[in-house]
Amino acid sequence: MEVLSLLNLDDLAQAFSKMGMFPVFDVAYYIVSILYLKYEPGSVEVSRRSPVASWLCAMLYCFSSYILADILLGSSPVDYFQYNSHILLASAVWYLVFYCPLNLFYKCVAFLPVKLVLVALKEVVRTRKIAAGVHHAHHAYHHGFFIMVIVGYVKGSGVALISNFEQLLRGVWRPETNEILSMSFPTKASLYGAILFTMQEAQWLPVSKSILILAFTLFMATSKVVMTARHSHGSPFALIESWVCHLLFGSPLGGAEEEHHHAPAPAASPIKTKEELGEGVRKRKAKKAE
Repeated sequence: MEVLSLLNLDDLAQAFSKMGMFPVFDVAYYIVSILYLKYEPGSVEVSRRSPVASWLCAMLYCFSSYILADILLGSSPVDYFQYNSHILLASAVWYLVFYCPLNLFYKCVAFLPVKLVLVALKEVVRTRKIAAGVHHAHHAYHHGFFIMVIVGYVKGSGVALISNFEQLLRGVWRPETNEILSMSFPTKASLYGAILFTMQEAQWLPVSKSILILAFTLFMATSKVVMTARHSHGSPFALIESWVCHLLFGSPLGGAEEEHHHAPAPAASPIKTKEELGEGVRKRKAKKAE
């Protein structure tokens, strides 16, 4: 009986929901987010050419969900930057991912078994952010259910919703990657999660918040780990979405399911630096002299 009491689901869920995210889970979130930034075409070149632009992009990858939620709720968009420990920690991760000698840190965290653990930890943070966003909106707008869904959705989706703005910081313009037009699995899951947590806040869902946090975290972590291990960009929702869209809108869900940070991009033409152009001019002058 004592063993069964220790394994009580409610107690486990309560303990899990009260578990602190800083620093272990937050570090994992920052590492995976900045890894995805490094996967973006041209991001390494930007880090060499303009470290400031690269750092700003990294901060957007880590904190854009807080920035967007603060804007929606009427707070200052830089409010989260008062937490110096989080900013310094994310900055340290950014520096190690892009500038560590011999790329050692990147090779370690990109090693698949390590990456799978980090991805699972990141989904723990994502679920907490969705729940916190809905709860925060519930306090500000007690009966604003759509506002709760929107804020929770924004908190879970993160940089995906402002990917075009982040790309502009790197000198890239790819409007076809708009997340609203072609939603990736994490973005869709954040929307569905925001709806579930809103229903729970409104007491339309007969489960406790701690149980919902535990269940949704297990679903997200399992899905993302499997997808990452299989290098898949599909969605567990694809079959249901296709059927529902065909039933309600007369057509299946269009567009390939792809992760925002792995979306293929056309090869950019190389841009020569001033030094390279100057070197070319010197070589042509030397040939003429000969």
